[in-house]
Amino acid sequence: MIRLFLAFCSLMPLKVNHLFGSFLGYLLYVFNSDAKNVSKQNLEICFPSLSKDDLKVLLKKVLAETGKGLTESGLIWNQKFKDNAKLINNINGEHYLDNSKKTILLVPHMGCWEITGRVLAEKRKVTFMFRPLRSNKQNDYLFARRNQGNLTMASADKPGILKIQRALNNGDLVGMLPDQDPGEDGGLMVPFFGKRVNTMTLLARIAKKHNAQVLMFWAKRLDDGQGYDLNIEPVDLDANGGNLEQRVGQMNQSIESLIRKHPEQYMWNYRRFKSTHSYI
Repeated sequence: MIRLFLAFCSLMPLKVNHLFGSFLGYLLYVFNSDAKNVSKQNLEICFPSLSKDDLKVLLKKVLAETGKGLTESGLIWNQKFKDNAKLINNINGEHYLDNSKKTILLVPHMGCWEITGRVLAEKRKVTFMFRPLRSNKQNDYLFARRNQGNLTMASADKPGILKIQRALNNGDLVGMLPDQDPGEDGGLMVPFFGKRVNTMTLLARIAKKHNAQVLMFWAKRLDDGQGYDLNIEPVDLDANGGNLEQRVGQMNQSIESLIRKHPEQYMWNYRRFKSTHSYI
């Protein structure tokens, strides 16, 4: 059923795809979905000063973008990389990749994160870390579409970490999405929107070990199905000190700063604060 839905979404031009996604987001709001309730709770945690009316307006925008993220995934996964690249209007900060430094791409769940590695893999080898899904069928489906050409996937486990480090040593780009709860192991409680939350340490540890530059990398979803802008900018994890907790805290601060600029495009339907908050 999910595969049929994604295949159906892949047949639509991006503008129609995003209109359909916005409609799904409207349904998520109207039918009091889990996505609505989790997103609302996260927004209340992160933006406690918002009035009820402003929160409602932002929540509707968030769910519209959530719907677009769902429908556009079918389009992106079922296209060739070269066709994905045609959806990009601008690449801001591409010059940060024009050096011999080992490079880790810090990719938050912002905008259209699925297109990021696919566009870079048109020209360079890229290894992205991923967390396998519980459903083997869904995992196999996504892996087959993500692990293609110059884009290699590495699982979030010991063999995957070794794979990531080999890729860095070979001069390949490495991508990580570090804004999810890492579970009992591999995390530190550091501030995020003023609340201490369990946060992945792997990116900070590997960057330190390999003396790698860290670049924030995200794809802004443009209005009216006009495509995406890719954005690359350096992140100095040592800005507030050099120990692990300070480096991980700086990573969260960088992600938070980006989210505050474009809050509607962040993935708010994930239980990011489950280490300290109960979700309805």
